[in-house]
Amino acid sequence: MLVVKKFGGSSVADSEKIMNVAKRCLEDYEKGHDVVVVLSAMGKTTDKLIAQANEINPHPPKREMDMLLVTGEQISVSLMAMAFHALGVPAVSLNATQLPMVTTSAYGNAKLKRIETERIRHELEARKIVIVTGFQGINKYDDMTTLGRGGSDTTAVALAAVLHAEVCEIYTDVEGVYTADPRIVPNARKLQEVSYDEMLEFASLGAKVLHNRSVEMAKKYGVKMVVRSSMTRAEGTVVKEETKVERMLVSGVAADKNVARISVLGVKNVPGIAFKIFNLLAKNNINVDIIIQSIGREDTKDISFTVAKQDLQDAVELLEKNQEVTTAQDIASEEGVAKLSIIGAGMCSNPGVAAKMFEALYSANVNIKMIATSEIRITVLVAEEDVNRAMRTVHDAFDLAD
Repeated sequence: MLVVKKFGGSSVADSEKIMNVAKRCLEDYEKGHDVVVVLSAMGKTTDKLIAQANEINPHPPKREMDMLLVTGEQISVSLMAMAFHALGVPAVSLNATQLPMVTTSAYGNAKLKRIETERIRHELEARKIVIVTGFQGINKYDDMTTLGRGGSDTTAVALAAVLHAEVCEIYTDVEGVYTADPRIVPNARKLQEVSYDEMLEFASLGAKVLHNRSVEMAKKYGVKMVVRSSMTRAEGTVVKEETKVERMLVSGVAADKNVARISVLGVKNVPGIAFKIFNLLAKNNINVDIIIQSIGREDTKDISFTVAKQDLQDAVELLEKNQEVTTAQDIASEEGVAKLSIIGAGMCSNPGVAAKMFEALYSANVNIKMIATSEIRITVLVAEEDVNRAMRTVHDAFDLAD
């Protein structure tokens, strides 16, 4: 049996933690399993490297940033290999060039294209534990690239897919996927299992346990994932296609504070305007989420939508520059907002879920600014100062507590 285990930065933050992870991986190795370990950079290494770069150049070239950032993972994998050797177990550390892991050339946010498995298989046949750098790849020019936020999760799932691993275990500082963030909702309950689709919604709506790109890949290639804690022995949460448990009406509540609202006001009420606005944003790699269009007076309409906070300034400047193209009379923006979502595969077959959520928000005196729905989620935009209270209220309304 082949197992892929991924450990995040907090799990390998110092020498003691690295030794603990090595001992934990040995348990599977001693049962006769093949073990591939994927690591992030130690602790806050990546943040320190970014700060160092910004001291020298506030707008560093993306290629050079990738050259810098990949060093973090190389430190952690080599130290981990040394830890296994200290425990008397053969191990080898490999980076993206040595496999190789080939990606696109979008520095800072590259996509994996293919992973060669020959070297890993060769090392596994020699009964070595293989430790691979997460988060990185090489492009067609043999330049180092990074996979963007949550890249090490993506590396682990991709390796599990190409190696046909039995399971991909993602170790983090929490014991699994909860019905809500336990730091905000103390009585949140750990879920035994969750479907890929529900996990995708959790991941893209602010639950920081897994990154959505890794879940998309797991769903595409049918990789069974388990989210568990590197600090305790607790059973984690299984992420897979079909869940055994009767589909809960609502599996959980998620909040995302990395959001801002933009309103394009007074555009002409004619075909093609929405296309012009969103095509402009798409060409500049600005992602849009909740969209609402309302008909104004005198044949005009207003279009409001949300973007990530870091995209707000670029988006507003872009829209202001192109006011003639979009026929907008004014561009307004608002920070200090947050998205609150309920997620559950059982929603689509049960009426009254939205009404229950809105009733809970009304009872907590929380105003709703925007609403968006899909088959398995309902998202509302509320004031950022209200979101934690709203999250607890909605969590209680659906009896999700332990």
